[in-house]
Amino acid sequence: MERNVGTIDRIIRLVVAILFIAANVMGWITGVAGLVLAVLAGMLLSSVISGHCPLYVMLGIRKTF
Repeated sequence: MERNVGTIDRIIRLVVAILFIAANVMGWITGVAGLVLAVLAGMLLSSVISGHCPLYVMLGIRKTF
């Protein structure tokens, strides 16, 4: 897999994922919405770790420098 997510984008994704996880752990968001946020946090963390975003591939976006 080729990296297509830049450093700033990865930092933003990490911060958002941490916020989603915190919202779940603190109980601010529960139920189906909490489950959806947990899945989204997992997807964001996956792209942070790998540096690859499948959605960017489909849209033809490349943010690495």
